[in-house]
Amino acid sequence: MAIDILALGEAMVEFNQTGDGGGRHYLQGFGGDTSNAAIAAARQGARVGYLSAVGDDLYGRMLRELWRREGVDDAGVATDPEGFTAVYFVNHDAQGHHFSFFRRGSAASRMRPKDLPRDRIAAAKVLHLSGISAAISESACETCFAAVEMARGAGVRVSFDTNLRLKLWALDRARTVMRELIAQADICLPSYEDIQAISGLDEPDALADYCLGLGAKTVALKLGAQGALVATGAERHRIAPLPCTPVDATGAGDTFGGTLLARLVAGDDLPDAARYAATAAALSTEGYGAVEPIPRADQVRAALAQRSPARAAG
Repeated sequence: MAIDILALGEAMVEFNQTGDGGGRHYLQGFGGDTSNAAIAAARQGARVGYLSAVGDDLYGRMLRELWRREGVDDAGVATDPEGFTAVYFVNHDAQGHHFSFFRRGSAASRMRPKDLPRDRIAAAKVLHLSGISAAISESACETCFAAVEMARGAGVRVSFDTNLRLKLWALDRARTVMRELIAQADICLPSYEDIQAISGLDEPDALADYCLGLGAKTVALKLGAQGALVATGAERHRIAPLPCTPVDATGAGDTFGGTLLARLVAGDDLPDAARYAATAAALSTEGYGAVEPIPRADQVRAALAQRSPARAAG
């Protein structure tokens, strides 16, 4: 299978709190930022593969079944008999959604550079990874840098989503690693809060300039309810948000990243790809879970057509 987008990281089984049973009922789903992005890209029609490891357990088998249903090639996912497949819980309150992870010592955190399939990376169009991919362990961080080196050596574009999680590593360490990965990114996908913490800056244009200044070729700054800002050295566009009725923002940023990559690979220009991605991300917040609400291409196109018939028709 030819691959457009090859994602690297950790996938997990998710238990997401619903409004039923006084908050005691949880919806079983799936998560893991780069896996979410891979599925989002596949649902838009991109050819997608995943690089990771899972345990020889029920949850690992469930993830493989998920990827196969979604058309994500899992040939690059190892089964580690000495590791386990991570799980996490999402709880909701007036302050938003809160995560509890059970992943230390997981199969994915045991990935090493020597486990990487060099030929598979070299054959992709885009390698996608995240701050979480690098934060889950020291060996995983080394694996991320080795994968980036392989990709760049083969002329494969690198996509990096910051996804800062301070429960996984100290801010100083995160700053050091993320600055290096941003510098090597052809496509940088920071969220506002992440890059604000890393840079100490506040204004969106300044945050985009910060990433460009480090060396990123393209920046797609996720601004949540305010939409997005996309920029290169030659152009800059503010992307308005799609009006929606959000119930759970889990995975919305991953949906944005995966759909943006899918549309860029398909040949869209940057502002059109970003409008598509922002629309998909908004739609993904209207259901519970990181994966289940990710829209498919026909849903995104219908929402775009309703918003702007003339643009969609073009």
